[in-house]
Amino acid sequence: MTWIKICGITNLEDGKKAASLGVDALGFIFAPSPRKIDPILAHAIIRYLPASIIKVGVFVNQSISEVKKIAAYCGLDTLQFHGDESPMYCKTFFLPVIKALRMKNSESLKEVEKYHHVTLLLDTYSPVQAGGTGSVFPWEIAGRLKGKKDFVLSGGLTPSNIGKAIQTLKPWGVDVCSGVEESSGKKDLLNMKDFIKEVRKADEQDRSNIQTIKK
Repeated sequence: MTWIKICGITNLEDGKKAASLGVDALGFIFAPSPRKIDPILAHAIIRYLPASIIKVGVFVNQSISEVKKIAAYCGLDTLQFHGDESPMYCKTFFLPVIKALRMKNSESLKEVEKYHHVTLLLDTYSPVQAGGTGSVFPWEIAGRLKGKKDFVLSGGLTPSNIGKAIQTLKPWGVDVCSGVEESSGKKDLLNMKDFIKEVRKADEQDRSNIQTIKK
């Protein structure tokens, strides 16, 4: 099944609701963003979440010492880097790493092999934002990795387009933020439910297709 992460959690209510829906991971943003969360609040939220939920900390061009300090204090399980962090930087940490690559055009894929030791997240390029654009990038770029490299798909995903995204690209995972919000930093329960429903529907369709082929 497709791995699901809901990012930009800013309050305990949203965290608990998202966790109850069966997602795999929740993201907490510690970098400049409308959804930036203070480590003290993140710590307070995370301690009430199920152990089975992967707690992901999102960082942008922050010092190694700062990242390690926040990760230890909050009890993070995974680190997600959205800036210009080098492969060597990513190797510094003992926790699993997700490295975001911003897709502008096919040339953006040249970065893929440099980060062969981490999980890749493909996001939308913006000259002024490291992430959270709420916009879809041309999926044909990611299509070049289909069947060759596992990746997490992000960038403008919503309940209305996630089914098509999964059927088209077959990503290992998906990461949604603004696409399931009622306002910046506040999640919408129905949108989260619909998003997960469409992901699972696409997963089921894939299984049906495989079974048909085998017959």
